[in-house]
Amino acid sequence: MSFPHPWTRRDFLRVAALASGAAAVSRHPAAQAGQRPATVSLPVADLPVGTSPPALALPHFPSRLHAFVWRNWSLVPPTRLAAVVGARAKDIVALGQAMGLGRPPRITRDQRRRSYITVIKRNWHLLPYEQLLALLGWSADQLAYTLREDDFLLIKLGNLKPRCEPLRWAKPDATMRQRAQDMARVVAAAFGPYPAATRDPHFGFVARLTAPVARSARSEGPDSSLRFCYSYFALYGDPLLDPAADPYPDGLLARLAARGVTGVWLQGVLSRLAEFPWDPAASRGAETRLKNLRRLVDRAARHGIQIVLYLNEPRSLPLRFFETRPKLKGVVEGDYATLCSSVPEVQGYLRASVATVCRTVPGLGGFFTITASENLTNCWSHGQGGACPRCGPRGPAAVIAEVNRLIAEGIGDAGGTQRLLAWDWGWGDDWAGEAIERLPAEAALMSVSEWSLPLERGGVRTEVGEYSLSAIGPGPRARRHWARAQARGLRTVAKIQTGCTWELAAVPYLPVLGNVAQHIANLRQLGLRDLMLGWTLGGYPSPNLEVVAEVLRGPAEEPAALVERALMTVATRRFGPAMAPAVVTAWRAFSVAFQEFPYHGSVVYSAPLQTGPANPLWTEPTGYAASMVGFPYDDLDGWRGPYPAEVFASQLEKVADGFGAARRDLTEASGPMLARMTPRSPTPEAIALSEELRLAEAAMIHFRSVANQTRFVLARRDYGAAKDREAALAALAKMERYANAEFELARRLHALQSADSRIGFEATNHYFYVPLDLAEKVLNCRHVLDEWLPAQRSKW
Repeated sequence: MSFPHPWTRRDFLRVAALASGAAAVSRHPAAQAGQRPATVSLPVADLPVGTSPPALALPHFPSRLHAFVWRNWSLVPPTRLAAVVGARAKDIVALGQAMGLGRPPRITRDQRRRSYITVIKRNWHLLPYEQLLALLGWSADQLAYTLREDDFLLIKLGNLKPRCEPLRWAKPDATMRQRAQDMARVVAAAFGPYPAATRDPHFGFVARLTAPVARSARSEGPDSSLRFCYSYFALYGDPLLDPAADPYPDGLLARLAARGVTGVWLQGVLSRLAEFPWDPAASRGAETRLKNLRRLVDRAARHGIQIVLYLNEPRSLPLRFFETRPKLKGVVEGDYATLCSSVPEVQGYLRASVATVCRTVPGLGGFFTITASENLTNCWSHGQGGACPRCGPRGPAAVIAEVNRLIAEGIGDAGGTQRLLAWDWGWGDDWAGEAIERLPAEAALMSVSEWSLPLERGGVRTEVGEYSLSAIGPGPRARRHWARAQARGLRTVAKIQTGCTWELAAVPYLPVLGNVAQHIANLRQLGLRDLMLGWTLGGYPSPNLEVVAEVLRGPAEEPAALVERALMTVATRRFGPAMAPAVVTAWRAFSVAFQEFPYHGSVVYSAPLQTGPANPLWTEPTGYAASMVGFPYDDLDGWRGPYPAEVFASQLEKVADGFGAARRDLTEASGPMLARMTPRSPTPEAIALSEELRLAEAAMIHFRSVANQTRFVLARRDYGAAKDREAALAALAKMERYANAEFELARRLHALQSADSRIGFEATNHYFYVPLDLAEKVLNCRHVLDEWLPAQRSKW
């Protein structure tokens, strides 16, 4: 069986844009060029709703009000919850305690600031926009901006707003009170009296990663190669204007430097950093941002780290902007149009703004560009350049190479030494070669290493469409592009994922260091030493980052020996010489198991990989399609991509089995060390080992859960198709089996996340789930087991 087209993030964004009328998330002019609206007031009625289907019912709660209190208990103070529904705070507290939630947890201002996406998601099916805004304390403008600009949040939410009636406080009736008591008994039996209490509070890892360290210790001397990653916990926003949003505190920089990182990146929007000539007000605060950027550059340099800006330019603008400037207008997409980069005035703007940045911040490490994906930018950025009378005849290669040339010229105009990395992300195979030939001589070509790597898993043939840690690159596309660039004398850069990918991003890193080390050894053989270590995920200061540096700095030797030496060096440094061999054996076993992962773009973006057992079991089809790393629902046919459902589940079970076996072996080998660890005097090596075991178990649970959910949906289908009692009862027995399995996985993951706040978190999605979501899954499973299944059996 073959499936030739590997879906990518670009495909999901493009299809979602077409389905929703493209970029029309917010219609106000202040949203231009990524600016947060300040003075224009957007009516709530203009917030996007899409097809607006009815919100999903949650029968495991006594009422929608109970669900609202439960889901927000650990994230929003009772006073705010009360204000949203017209209650008193003591009413909210009493309702929560009646469900067994115990006393309300303390919620800090920083936790609230960092959890807005988590809050939006958990209330998406509960509240209408008016009450969601009240819960957040936002204006409609702020929400419109976030839905559009915060890593395409609306697309992650499904490009629609479920239809919800206003939620108002009403005293629970006797039936609701009885159901709440039943819930409380289930909760107490599974989690004790305080299911929301955690040993490690939400975002507790932020304080640990920002705490000062003695110095950015490195075992090697100065390193001229570039190995750069993204902040593990950066918030979207305006970090160069808002000091509270600093994505790179010194503690994090020091920890990254100690693991061999030599650069970090953040997004730059040119209209925020230099004068936007057609509307200077859009550039308000640019001088302050540049001053703060220079300070960040200077701070990072003290750790041996460069700052690299990501440019996705020139940013599109609302159609009303072009009413008085029609000559600047390029391709139209929804309510937005491009600033056509074939227009001399736009070219001048790009050169001048880049020059301003380079001149003001001479120590800036450089820029990398995306020119054929993400936001609508140049006329060919979303493949529709033929609609522009200027760019259409020129073709995508000429236009996209020219955008990179203009940026290079801006660097040159400032006399700068900044690097320019032209990323071929989204470049079409039919014109990428020509674009490489047209790139400026000063540019380096960056390519996703594992792209187009052929795979066969479970008898299904496909290929890597973007990022993967289960496949070991480089692939043929990157090799082809690098060779063409090198023939021109251009430098080449490999884009890889080091810590995690969308195969699983709900852990800070996947312990598949064997795959990582082999990939880097392969790149080293090709002469590639400059690396982008990750997109917005995978930037945790992990052993994965360490092993990359070790492979690159090692002596010239056979790849197998190089990989073994690097793995042993990192393991010895982190876990001590006695445990290092067992840890390396486990890393290799995790890596081999992960190579069974059923890779495909549809799988990594649609399946419940990130939510794991926090995704509810639905006894009836929801009718909702899975969204991009957002809501998986029960959309099995959307989850599995080209894999038959049975093969899909089987491959995930192979991964889970492999992780489980490797973890058991490592646990057995580490018994003596962990037995000597006491709460008062744990050694660093023992702490590191217990954390490694915890993350491996969390990953195993996620993979196992997706397989369980797949088999539950299959059994539900069998039940729906059953024609006789025997077939119906057999299907119900399978549903019971997998509901029980999910019950146990949710309980176990609740314990793991309660002890480690990194689990379930990713920078652009905040928390995929919190412990109370896993407790809710227990309630969901009990509803299936104790109410729904008996009712169905009684029919036969």
